[in-house]
Amino acid sequence: MKKINLFLFIALSFSIFAQEAPKSKQPGQQDVNKFRQMYDLLATPNMYRTASGAPGPEYYQQQADYKMDIELDDKNQKLYGVETITYHNNAKESLDYLWIQMDQNQSAKTSKSPLVENSKIDPAINVTGFSRKYMEEKFDGGFKIEYIKDQTGKALPYTVNETMMRIDLPKPLLHGEKFSFSIKWWYNINNYMLDGGRSGYEHFPIDGNNLYVLAQFYPRMAVYNDVEGWQNMQFWGSGEFALPFGNFEVNITVPADHIMEATGVLQNRSDVFTAEQLKRYALAEKSFDIPVVVVTQAEATLAEKSFSDKKKIWRFKAENVRDFGIATSRKFIYDAMAVQLGGKQVMAVSLYPKEGNPLWEEFSTRAVAHTIKSYSSHTFDYPYPKAVSVNAQDQGMEYPMICWNFGRPDSTGKYSDRVKYGMLGVIIHEVGHNFFPMIVNSDERQWTWMDEGLNTFMEYLAEIEWEANFPVDRGPARLIVPYMSGDQSNLEPIMSNSESIRQFGNNAYGKPAAGLNILRETIMGRELFDFAFKTYANRWKFKHPTPEDFFRTMEDASATDLDWFIRGWFYTTDFNDIGIKEVKRYFVSNDAPKGFKANATSRRRRLANSGPMVYLIAEGSENYKPEMNKPLQIKEIKALDEFVKSNFTPEERAKLVTPQYFYEVTFNKPGGLVMPIIIEITFEDGTKEMQTFPAQIWRLNDAEVTRTLATKKIIAKIVVDPNLETADIDTTNNSWPKTQEKSKFD
Repeated sequence: MKKINLFLFIALSFSIFAQEAPKSKQPGQQDVNKFRQMYDLLATPNMYRTASGAPGPEYYQQQADYKMDIELDDKNQKLYGVETITYHNNAKESLDYLWIQMDQNQSAKTSKSPLVENSKIDPAINVTGFSRKYMEEKFDGGFKIEYIKDQTGKALPYTVNETMMRIDLPKPLLHGEKFSFSIKWWYNINNYMLDGGRSGYEHFPIDGNNLYVLAQFYPRMAVYNDVEGWQNMQFWGSGEFALPFGNFEVNITVPADHIMEATGVLQNRSDVFTAEQLKRYALAEKSFDIPVVVVTQAEATLAEKSFSDKKKIWRFKAENVRDFGIATSRKFIYDAMAVQLGGKQVMAVSLYPKEGNPLWEEFSTRAVAHTIKSYSSHTFDYPYPKAVSVNAQDQGMEYPMICWNFGRPDSTGKYSDRVKYGMLGVIIHEVGHNFFPMIVNSDERQWTWMDEGLNTFMEYLAEIEWEANFPVDRGPARLIVPYMSGDQSNLEPIMSNSESIRQFGNNAYGKPAAGLNILRETIMGRELFDFAFKTYANRWKFKHPTPEDFFRTMEDASATDLDWFIRGWFYTTDFNDIGIKEVKRYFVSNDAPKGFKANATSRRRRLANSGPMVYLIAEGSENYKPEMNKPLQIKEIKALDEFVKSNFTPEERAKLVTPQYFYEVTFNKPGGLVMPIIIEITFEDGTKEMQTFPAQIWRLNDAEVTRTLATKKIIAKIVVDPNLETADIDTTNNSWPKTQEKSKFD
């Protein structure tokens, strides 16, 4: 150790002591740093769900298998069913009862769902609306249970609580055991165009036919898991569904002139298709570029007039799905084509009435095929044998392998770009839901964003892959700015329960999608993001992930600390607003400014301030002289010139970077979110340069930060976030010089 002057040592020690000793007692501070870790918000990892975001060694999930016989009464719009459910208890604990979802009960006469909504007098209302609101008897929906029996035929006690039903077991269901029971039920099918709903029927007055899209049509097992036991929250209407995986065998009886699609593989195609239709379907299985029309418009138009009194049974089997959906009508045209995914073939299918043409025959099945391929490339190969798009007016809803989508031309067959792209967008979105949440099976009743937000992000990627200039309405950060800059009293964090969100589309769809896009394009980069996102999808396919599983996996697979982003973007309603507070230009001088005193508060600064000095003088300061206003010339700065000559060979001097202009830029942050600072520098000659400072630049000062820029050319303009990547809500403070002002450096 080198000797040190005792007096200097004492002086330095006193200096350090003086700096560190508190001058007065201050109240303690809570850690509110935006970069603190999220231990206070995330559930504690355990053997079921690990700290890495992966399923743990004790992870389990329940299984519910269904065998159903369903019959549609088309004349009276009723659905009858008998189902046998076999429930497998894979939890280590025993179960005393089972919970069943009864979502149709939301539309029962006794439903409380309408009573939780605000209701005000309309100052003017058309007579039809007045009659339905005040005069007509309410639609009598809801399940009518005829019996619930065990396998011996003995009645099981049950209790219906609104949209949930508890079945009391004769004895506890132990780990590894299964229990089978049967339910017989029926209900009145709702006209969803009048009564609302995610399923029901659409009536066509011109020909008297109905188009049925049937879902939530059977009592369904609720989820039991390691997170909260039974997920038995009531269905109020916004939060969708949490369901276990299982195998389905479903026989559906409909009028003989109906054409149908449903979840699963059709077992008796030769019984329900004509010989010609079977030949066309065989062609579709070999067509990978052009959809083949299996049931033609002429055949559908003819069937519209028949109203057959005969019946047909369509038999479907589905493995490892969480739900089941049915679409049936005598109006349906049917087309299909094959999609090759690795070594597997998937069928892309569309069903639509003639009212959907020519739009649907041109685009629907192609959009289905495109979606499957796009999503597969970002997650995992689509595992199911088919994906079906059904045209149902005013619908946009998803189920395993099948979905209903809006979008039709006018009565003359003409359609605008808005109608076309609206239809394409909803098909991509709803088909995409096969991945989230039908396979990556998150809890929609709790966290809408985990399926809608992730799916909206994936929809955006698929849309711009379909067409570079696709008129997207969600995904890019700039599109969420109007929402994030809105009245804070009308905003909730993304991490809010589905029923507590006021601006549902912006909160659960738009903001999560924009956040993922920011992560991919700006914070993590595509390579890291894509690997982490694909890791999440593969870890949790055919499983039940939570938000923590997603957040942890994104960090775990990318080595990127995202706690600051997740905390701000998902758990608060803070917004981003970064501006340029001040820009100063400096010139190098031989002369020390008046009153100059070297700052030696840190070892780095002491080293920098030892030996011969050069001085940087701010333009406009008291030490500034007009003659300083010129590019740096090393030979004119004595100390620098001597240093270069003494320390570098001529060859090394030729390689030195020689900046000529020096700027100090101070950025402020009126917004609560932290974000990277992205700047575009425009030089006097018109050339440009991009620089990005990571979000961690704000870690020690959440209000403002300063950066120096040493350049070879005069800077004419600096713009923060020039490509609108960070959802900055106020761009009027993003430019220097301000657009209405002339640069003071001109």
